[in-house]
Parts: sequence; C-alpha cells; structure tokens
Amino acid sequence: MAADKVIRIGSGAAWWGDRVEPAALNAEQGDLDYLCFETMAEATVSAAQVRARRDPSFPGYDSYLDDRMRAVLPACMRRGTRIVSNQGWINPDGAAQRIVHWLREFGFHGVRVAAVNGSLITDRVLELTDRILENGAPTASLAPTLISAEAYLGAEPIVQALREGAQIVVTGRVADPSVFLAPMMHEFGWDPLDHARLGAGSGIGHLLECGAQVTGGYFSDPGFKDVPEPWNFGFPIAEVSADGSAVFGKVAGTGGAITLQTVKEQMLYEVHDPANYITPDVVVDFTTARLEQVGPDRVRVSGIGGKPRTPTLKVSIGCTEGFIGEDMFFYAGPGALRRARLAKRILEERFRIVKLDAEEVRIDFLGLNAIHGEATPPDAPEPYEVAVRVAARTRTREDAAKVGREVDGMAVSGVAHTGKRVPHQDRTREIIGVWSSLVPREKVPATVTYFES
Repeated sequence: MAADKVIRIGSGAAWWGDRVEPAALNAEQGDLDYLCFETMAEATVSAAQVRARRDPSFPGYDSYLDDRMRAVLPACMRRGTRIVSNQGWINPDGAAQRIVHWLREFGFHGVRVAAVNGSLITDRVLELTDRILENGAPTASLAPTLISAEAYLGAEPIVQALREGAQIVVTGRVADPSVFLAPMMHEFGWDPLDHARLGAGSGIGHLLECGAQVTGGYFSDPGFKDVPEPWNFGFPIAEVSADGSAVFGKVAGTGGAITLQTVKEQMLYEVHDPANYITPDVVVDFTTARLEQVGPDRVRVSGIGGKPRTPTLKVSIGCTEGFIGEDMFFYAGPGALRRARLAKRILEERFRIVKLDAEEVRIDFLGLNAIHGEATPPDAPEPYEVAVRVAARTRTREDAAKVGREVDGMAVSGVAHTGKRVPHQDRTREIIGVWSSLVPREKVPATVTYFES
C-alpha cells in the first residue's frame, strides 16, 4: 500500500428520513471510491419490528431503499464506486436481494452484493445480558414487553465482505461510524486491534455519519451563524489518508459551508465524553484532534486518537410501553391564550368524567411552553396564535383514543373561536421504549451472505 494513498468516502444519508438528492449528487459528481449510507436511529429497528408484526407485507429493510438505490446505482456502477449501507434493518438479506433487483433493472450484471447479519439477537438477549444500563434492573424484567434486541456490530464483517469482492455491502444494526470506517480498514490494511488508526478512522466516520451537519445542516442560526443556500446542502466527502487524517469537502456549487465551526459542532455532537467515545471497534479520543481550514469549504482533520476496544458490545432492546393518544386545536387573535387556558381546564375535567386511565397527560401551548415546559419564563410574551397540543400516555389503545374523542368535542362543546382540524391520520400510536445493555462481543458473531446480479 502506498503511503500517499488517498480514498474518497462520501456520505449518502444521516438517518432514515434524510434527503436523497445530495446522495445522488455525491454519486454523480463526488468522484467517490465509497458512498456510505447511515439510516438508523435508536428506535428505527424497534419500529420496524412493530411494523412487521402489524403488516406481514413489510419487507423489514429501509422503506426508502428503492428511492436511494434508484438515485445512486447508475452513477456508482458507472464510476466504480462501492456502496456500504446499514439499510438492511431487520432483513439485510431482503435488502441485498432488492438491490440485486435494481442492478438487474439497470442492466448491471455480475455485481456482488453482500448482506451482513448477526446483529439481531432478540431470541437470546435475555440469556446474553445481565443488567439494564439505564436503571440497573435485570434485563429479564423486560421479558413480557420485549420486541427486539440488536447488538451494535462493528466494521470487521463489512471489511470481510469488501475483501471478498462485494461491490455493495448492506447490513443490519452496525454502529454509525463503523459503516465509514470499514472502507478505510480495507483499503489501508488497518489491523482491527490497531486502536490508534481505528480511533482516527472512527472519528472521521463520526464526522461523516451525520451527513449535512458537517456542511452546515443543523447549524444555521440567522444573523449569528449564517451559511449560503441552506436549501441546497451538499453531503460531506472525506479525502482520507493512510495515516488517519482527512480533508473534508463537498461537491462544488452546493450550499452550506465546511468551516472549523461546522466541523467542531459535529465532532462533539452526541458525544458524552470526548476523550472516550465508545464504538464497537475502538474508543475514540477527540481531545487530541487538530483542525485546519485549508481552503474554501475544506477542513483538514488530523490527530484523532484511539484507545483499545471494549470487551462488550452495546445492545438496544426495544419494548412495548403502551400507547400515546395525541391531537391539537387552535386559537388566534386577542385573548387566544386565555381561551387556550380555559380549554385546558375543560379537557382536564372531561378526562376525569370519561375516566381516562393515563400514566401521563400533557396539555401544551405551542408557541408558548411546549418545548421548555415548566422552565418557560412566567413573563414570556403572549402569542398572537396558540395551538393546544393534547397528549396522553396510556396502557391501552382504547384509553389513548379518548384524547381524540374529547378534542373532537371541543369543536362545538368548547371555547369560542376554537379552530379544529379534521382528523386525517391515526391519533393513537404504540410506544416503543428503547433500553440498553451490554453483551460479550464473542457471543455475537456476524455472518456474511453473498448475492449476485
């Protein structure tokens, strides 16, 4: 391997609902060696399990898989760009087969697609784990409500798939930075126990996995932190060197900005302890990082450190926790707030009349106290418009439905000038709670399955 070798890794998604257009632009104009998609949040897989229980036709992988693959496959195949993605969710094999379908539709034959399995440990999580991290209770206490359990796998099975000739690798639950680290390990021949290099690579992966946050997304604050054309963010591209340094850029002509500020904000995003950011592959140390602005929309990152990986992997455990009923109505003009306050009192009394059995009820005034709640200043200015949002957490769907029924009653049995919307969607939803535990890493072996177009 040449010491001066550089690989170009582009971001394709930061979460399930992310925009598709910047990924297509990276595929077309990013001159990428790898395009990587991160499409999970903590609750994504549990929500997928719930949907699979209700809807036997749900395939179990990213519901935007078709959109994303149609957008990027032609350019990636034409340019030789390899794809790494955790869009497999609870069915990596199904996702791989669907990608094969699109490859064939586009006329690309002989392309090897790998599916990485092993993260889903629902059937044995109570045997493999001991305590819930959040409260110290035995994980066995979750047995009656358990839906799913997924261990956070690392980069090694992806590296195996790339080494064995996969052009596209799709996984289930893999830690966010690992999706981006795997191409570096493969291309540079990094040892899985080389915590110095893996720390640097995982740090780079952390900067890439939240997509536009490095290029100005979730950064703009008008008049304080302005970036150009925030409607047109490009996703970041990292030019990674074998020593674990990288220069971050984006496709020319896209909006947003890559500056020391944007990079620093993402570097510390969701990082509890910058000296000990735990991933399945390595413990990352951001405290030694060096950032340099080396050109317009170009920031060089070097010096990210690493410490030996932990003997355990984190497990996310999804459990049913009842239901939420939710709806809202509106007031506007002078006196809007006093009418909203009377409406709140009416609903509180009516919930008692209908014997609403709720673990928690919230009646918030959007525009005044819905975000800060009790911390809202008592002298906050009165809004011209108020939306009254009503939500209750209940054990049964029947009780959750009482929220919508009583809000409906406000249309003609409420306060003057009540603005009521016509319900156009289900106002009750099942709650999925996510708990955490630890499992010995040797108890969660990964497997790789191959498909070909």
